[in-house]
Amino acid sequence: MTSKIHKIALLPGDGIGPEVVEATLTVLNAVQKVADFKLEMLKGEAGFDVITKYGTNLPPKTVEMIKKTNACLKGPMTTPEEPGSPRSVAVTLRSMFDLYANMRPARTLPNVPSLKPNIDMIVVRENTEDLYVGKEFEVVPGVGVAIKINTTKASERIAKFAFDLAMKRRKKLAFVHKANILKLTDGIFKQAVLNIGKMYPGVELEDIHVDAATMQFIRRPESFDIVVATNLYGDILTDEAAALVGGLGVAAGGNIGDHYGMFEPAGGSAPKYTGQNKVNPIAMIEASRMMLDFLGETEAATKLERATMKVLEEGKVLTFDLGGKAKTSDMGNAIAQKILDFH
Repeated sequence: MTSKIHKIALLPGDGIGPEVVEATLTVLNAVQKVADFKLEMLKGEAGFDVITKYGTNLPPKTVEMIKKTNACLKGPMTTPEEPGSPRSVAVTLRSMFDLYANMRPARTLPNVPSLKPNIDMIVVRENTEDLYVGKEFEVVPGVGVAIKINTTKASERIAKFAFDLAMKRRKKLAFVHKANILKLTDGIFKQAVLNIGKMYPGVELEDIHVDAATMQFIRRPESFDIVVATNLYGDILTDEAAALVGGLGVAAGGNIGDHYGMFEPAGGSAPKYTGQNKVNPIAMIEASRMMLDFLGETEAATKLERATMKVLEEGKVLTFDLGGKAKTSDMGNAIAQKILDFH
């Protein structure tokens, strides 16, 4: 008898979104066959393709549907860049559901090019403030000013999230800032991390400036476990971390708040590959693994992870970016089969 049902908002997105989501659903269906829970998928329209129909990339009825769910699995979406166009669906959902922690794992995967053989870090990025509040104006023609907002409240909240994560792993936390130059704003962030740190005496702390961090990610990436940073630095460092372990094709992200989580691949919607069934779905599948973890289904998340690692290790089914000829759907089917085989 199935004990639990998790309601999931499924946003397939546009570009390659529907294809990688389809491969991920194949994997999640296999997971449910060997687990004692069910995922009830509620599909919603969102993304670039629905703007002409609704005048927005996140229609109100989709938002209402998301509110009825436990977590959101979001496919890649194209964000329009013209002034006055809607902001990205991810950014909108982050602020709407107060998903203040962005979590991006970067680790060495079998048969995936990696700078070092033993990278395993998670970059935790504050998701709600800093320069990304987008408050900028022109004082006089040709002179622009942007407002950077850092608060103790948000900084302590993200620090606590990062410390809790560090406790579950190798008990190491690096915090990234530029308080030597931005003494007030980054100073608030730095002090907040130190304040929260007093509650976690077992965690080894590394205080590192953002410029040094970008260099040390290249020099000694294997030495990092949990890295916490403000919004802008975190954004830059997460993509750098992804580049160390094979690029955005294998990178996934979780946006997590106190009551809700939204999970997505880190890469874009790659419109030029739309409908070709050739891109790597690993990032999307990895996002679904993070979602299972968030829902408390750690055993299922571990099974999914083992199956993914095994398929990559065997190297029989690899997509073009990994030097193989497999299709998006082949990768999904292979991982799903492994899950069933393990059982």
